[in-house]
Amino acid sequence: MSSPLVAPPVVKTQAISCPNCGGPVELRGFGHALTVVCQQCLSILDTSTPEVSILGQIQEAQRRTLLIELGTRGKIAGVPWQVIGFQTRGTSDGDSWDEYLLFNPYKGFRYLTEYQGHWNFVTPLNPTPARVAIGGRPAVSLDGVVFRHFSGAEATTSFVLGEFPWRVKVGEKVVADDFIHPPSILSSETTKDEVTWSRGEYTPGAEIWKAFALPGKPPSPRGIYLNQPSPHAKGSGPWGTFFLMLLLLVGLAIFFATFSGNRVVFQHTYSFSTLDQKNDPAFVTPIFNLEGRTAGVELTVHTGLANNWAYFDFALINDDTGTAYDFGREVSYYYGTDSDGAWSEGSNESTAYIPAVPPGRYYLRVEPEMDATAGRLNLKTSTHVNSMNYSITLRHDVPNYSWFWLAAFLLLIPPVFLSIRSRSFEVKRWMQSDYPPITRGSNGGD
Repeated sequence: MSSPLVAPPVVKTQAISCPNCGGPVELRGFGHALTVVCQQCLSILDTSTPEVSILGQIQEAQRRTLLIELGTRGKIAGVPWQVIGFQTRGTSDGDSWDEYLLFNPYKGFRYLTEYQGHWNFVTPLNPTPARVAIGGRPAVSLDGVVFRHFSGAEATTSFVLGEFPWRVKVGEKVVADDFIHPPSILSSETTKDEVTWSRGEYTPGAEIWKAFALPGKPPSPRGIYLNQPSPHAKGSGPWGTFFLMLLLLVGLAIFFATFSGNRVVFQHTYSFSTLDQKNDPAFVTPIFNLEGRTAGVELTVHTGLANNWAYFDFALINDDTGTAYDFGREVSYYYGTDSDGAWSEGSNESTAYIPAVPPGRYYLRVEPEMDATAGRLNLKTSTHVNSMNYSITLRHDVPNYSWFWLAAFLLLIPPVFLSIRSRSFEVKRWMQSDYPPITRGSNGGD
């Protein structure tokens, strides 16, 4: 949001009297001012020659209240600046913003712009950004950074006060375009004679107040400004932390897998028929040893089921203490074809995990069950018979990776949450642009 800076002749006058009201007019720009607006009567004065003349008059009704008074001094990034000018600009849709002209005899001119509590420290640019395009939208590139076009509009000056190094006047119009890469913004202003560029850096109001030692507190910012940095965007921080922690989890999983015994302590194949269900189908296995440390036990039951199901009631029992670990597993596997092609559902094996089983002498109690009506019909006896072959494999000192998936899921929550909030922030930002991500007036739009 810069204005053309014309190299004027140096005028050594430091204080003049207003030809209209006779009030004192102090010149702070070390003779660089071409125009100054009297603070008493709002006359626009030509100071390019020693014979100060009146160029125009601003109506008293247009007077604005300044948040930073003319003549106020402050330091930004260690450089002293003095406020010497002020102007208000606006667009046809009712938006308006204020610009404070800053001066340093060695650094030249800078600007502070304020819109609804949002501030930018603005520096005029000598190099012209290169025009590029992203996805068919305008963009510019400067110092290797791409700035996306946010909006463009005709800006009109509605009020001025103080001194300026150009011919300032109320009603002056420029075509302004803003390109953003938060917290930076590149702005171009186009007139019939030239195009000027400036670069702004978003600066919190609290920093402005501290820099100029202003009383009270700055106005609270309203809404989301076009180059306001997102409070939820922390670069690669949350996701970088997630992938680092995930890498550590993978390392732990590999460590446990490497140093776990994963030993087969029992394995046997059995057969079952529903005819056995007439009596007690339960049985116990021979005793086996779980040696070493307290560790997880994994039982896998593998069947030859096809378009059928079975249920197993298991108990792992300590032969010395009688401590029992009871659990059950259902196994079902179905397949076929239909109009969509081949399909399958379920599996013909199932696995159960028992954590922290102490070493000792153990045996298994097994009780299988099947649906007799799902089996074949025996014509001689007019009864249905269902049967299967199955094997049981028991492993000791088996690592359990459920903790890994739980930990990975919990670690995933913060970056996902922050990403959602960051995305919501950006949507609200770009809803104010010429490229709203949601069509205005649709559900969820503003």
